[in-house]
Amino acid sequence: MKKSVIAIDGPAGAGKSTIAKMAAKKLNYIYIDTGAMYRGVAWLVLQKYQVPINTAQVLSVIEDINIRLAYDDNGNMLIFVNEQDVSTEIRTPEVTALVSQVAAISEVRQKMVELQRKMAQDGSVLMDGRDIGTCVLPNADLKIYLTASADERANRRAKEMREKGYDVDVEEIKKDIIARDEADMQREVSPLKKADDAILLDTTKMTIDEVLQEIIRLANA
Repeated sequence: MKKSVIAIDGPAGAGKSTIAKMAAKKLNYIYIDTGAMYRGVAWLVLQKYQVPINTAQVLSVIEDINIRLAYDDNGNMLIFVNEQDVSTEIRTPEVTALVSQVAAISEVRQKMVELQRKMAQDGSVLMDGRDIGTCVLPNADLKIYLTASADERANRRAKEMREKGYDVDVEEIKKDIIARDEADMQREVSPLKKADDAILLDTTKMTIDEVLQEIIRLANA
C-alpha cells in the first residue's frame, strides 16, 4: 500500500487535533500535531520573558530550540522542548494567547516547516495545522479544510477547558477565536487559507464520529 500523506488545515477550535489523532489511529498513520510545535515555542518564550513579548525575544529562543514528538504506551502524543515534557504546559490559556503572535514570525515558521517536512518524508503521516496543504506539504495526497462556526468552536473549546478544570467564559473564548482567525488569515507568512485542491468539511452540525467517518472515507477513497 502506498504510504500516503494527509494534510488537515483549519481555524482555531475546529477540532483538527482531536479528529486528526483519531483518524491517524484508525488508519495506522503517524500523527503530527504542528500546532503543538508552535505552542512549544510559545511556552519556552514565556519561560524566559514577561508579556508583552517582542520578535527579538522569540528569535533568541528559537536559535537553539529542540522540539521532539513522541508517543506514550497508550498512543498519546507527547511533546518535548529541549528534552522537557511540556505536553500539559503548552495547553494553558497563557500559551494559547501567545501562539498566533509566535507563529506569525517568518523565522519561526521556517524552522518549524523544516522540521515538519522531515517528519513527513517517509509517508503514512497525518499532519494538521494552519498551512499544511498550502505550504508545508503542498503535494499531500489528501487535503482537508476542517472548519465550523465561531459559536460552535467557542462552545467546544469552553467544554474542553472546563473539563480540564479551567473557569472560562464562552463569549471571551469566542472573541479570542475570532481575533485568532483574523491574525492567522492576515499574517504575511503562510496565512491560513483553504488550498485550492482541499476538500471543505464544515463540522458545525456534525458529531465527532461523523467527522471521523467522513475523513476515513476520504482517505480510503
